[in-house]
Amino acid sequence: MQKESLTALVRHHLETARTASSGRSAHTIYGGHEHVLRQTLIALRAGSNLDEHGNPGEATLQVLHGRVTLVAGDTRWNGSPGDLMTIPDSRHALEAVEDSAVLLTVAKRT
Repeated sequence: MQKESLTALVRHHLETARTASSGRSAHTIYGGHEHVLRQTLIALRAGSNLDEHGNPGEATLQVLHGRVTLVAGDTRWNGSPGDLMTIPDSRHALEAVEDSAVLLTVAKRT
């Protein structure tokens, strides 16, 4: 069994994102290319974003820290700690309203 502290990972990756030129930091907690399920912690500095991209499969986003906005076309959803957001099956982007950390869970299409 594998156990990781999300609290410690959030703290570490927020520190990294704050100083990174991209304004972000990520760590795959579970899964990878050989698995269907993948969980990735993503930290974003306030004002940074993940540019618009496609959805590789069914996905959810759990906000662990901060506030984010999920954008798909003209539709925007705001997320705060404790919110679980279903990612639309369309191109979308993620914006950090403040220093934020999210847990992205994806079940890749096979």
